[in-house]
Amino acid sequence: MRVVLAEDGVLLRAGVEEVLRRFGIEVVASVGDAPALLDAVAAGSPDLVLTDVRMPPGDGDDGLRAAVRLRADDPRLPVVVFSQYVAGEYAEELLSSGDGQGVGYLLKDRVVDVAEFVDVLRRVAAGGTVIDHEVVRSLLGRRRDPLARLTGREREVLALVAEGMANSAVGRRLGVTEAAVHKHVGSILLKLGLPPGVEGNRRVLAVLAYLRAS
Repeated sequence: MRVVLAEDGVLLRAGVEEVLRRFGIEVVASVGDAPALLDAVAAGSPDLVLTDVRMPPGDGDDGLRAAVRLRADDPRLPVVVFSQYVAGEYAEELLSSGDGQGVGYLLKDRVVDVAEFVDVLRRVAAGGTVIDHEVVRSLLGRRRDPLARLTGREREVLALVAEGMANSAVGRRLGVTEAAVHKHVGSILLKLGLPPGVEGNRRVLAVLAYLRAS
């Protein structure tokens, strides 16, 4: 099996490389940032991608977003996310790609058996699906609460929008510019997965989501 490994922690990356090679797995590329991951997959045609979530250049969910992109380009490419936390914003998109086949999401601090870890990689490479139950529980919790993805400030903005305030009034209440409120509203609509269309209609849908979750 040929693997592309993406992990920005140098020592952890070296350790995972050693584990994989000890079990007869070829590491065709070992990289530390998302752009290098995309390039390595394009050049190496691996049997599996093993990637962390948080890595350069943005030090946000760059690794996971790269994985989503790779699966969009080739839904048959097996991908395992190996991270310290659940990144819900893109995790559901990744796990539902390719009809949910050949994909995995593991939490680093819950891997206690190296042989079992390698077995998971082989199962995913063969088209299986392996998701840590803590990941499942977190995603189900997010699905129950549509506002879980919002920041504290975004929740404040949405609460005031629910009171019928225009962006200018929300800005005055919070002591920020109208442009800042407009940006927050756009982010809220995006995170709630509301369909594009007339902004007023989307604001109503966002308010309904707020009221149902309150």
